[in-house]
Amino acid sequence: MAISLDDLPIRDDLRGRSPYGAPTDKVPVALNVNENTHPIPEDVARDIVESVAKAVLEVNRYPDREFTELRESLARYLGHGIEAAGVWAANGSNEVIQQILQAFGGPGRTILGFPPTYSMHTIIASGTGTEWVSGQRDANFEISPATVVREIERADPDIVILCGPNNPTGTPLELATIEAAYNAARGIVLVDEAYAEFMPADKPTALTLLEGRPRLLVSRTMSKAFAFAGARVGYLAADPAVIDALRLVRLPYHLSSLTQAAAVAALRHAPEMLAMVDDIKGQRDRIVHVLTELGYEPYETWSNFVLFGGVDDPHAVFEQLLERGIIVRDLSIPGHLRVSAGTEAETGAFLDALRDIRLGA
Repeated sequence: MAISLDDLPIRDDLRGRSPYGAPTDKVPVALNVNENTHPIPEDVARDIVESVAKAVLEVNRYPDREFTELRESLARYLGHGIEAAGVWAANGSNEVIQQILQAFGGPGRTILGFPPTYSMHTIIASGTGTEWVSGQRDANFEISPATVVREIERADPDIVILCGPNNPTGTPLELATIEAAYNAARGIVLVDEAYAEFMPADKPTALTLLEGRPRLLVSRTMSKAFAFAGARVGYLAADPAVIDALRLVRLPYHLSSLTQAAAVAALRHAPEMLAMVDDIKGQRDRIVHVLTELGYEPYETWSNFVLFGGVDDPHAVFEQLLERGIIVRDLSIPGHLRVSAGTEAETGAFLDALRDIRLGA
């Protein structure tokens, strides 16, 4: 006889919860999960394949447990005086964050976050037994230094997690807010910089604040700017003592030889890979411009996506776009939808379809 999840002796705090998920409809234009829709350049892809093929010849052996070459490559890529000893990596930034919560969170400890934000943050907190505490944002989804201090003083959390640029809103996160959070918090301050490469070139990243702040952690991913979502590579920059803490909770050999080889090869071609970023930023700005012309209300965004308000019936518009072979994200934020910036053709298809819907064509 078949049983349901409710029939199993799972933890009480997991009952009634839903796993992370986004619509997976197969459509010609998928702009719903903030992927980099640009294909990897052929010469880069060839180098990655050759590197993975070489690694396969030794796949009978366990991988380098410390993934030394990858950490050195990531340190060079990040710059800002960061050394390999202060770099960590895992299977996507989600696993990096999970390991942080395993080491610094857990039962009896709390994490303060600021919804709406990346939904996996709450799921990872739940999975590690860390109590989630929601903080309040300012207008337009911003977080000022005064607001972050007020919320930290109210909640007295063990961990503060800030997403900048924020997902799903694209909202910038100013360094002054991060500094204020660090000074007010007694524990870990984690900045999720998954979309850092899409920030304006003249804006400093949280990496510039690491020196002298051993409780500050900055997580990144190769999924977005490097078009590496399917490879699952996330990483972290922090004080080397933090890396020692993560070694206590990581599973042995958690990064496969194939993952390490693919990531190192991709990082060898960082300038070529990042050339896609400028095009994506251009398409993002094009979306903002046209949405404004159509009477929608796009928010300021430093990411590869645009959240826009002024949508009378988000579900209806979502379905109308889907009928035209285009999928965006309905986040259940009243009056809002979110769209990722795609290629020029994909972006054009979305804007043309939305224009038709807006004008009743």
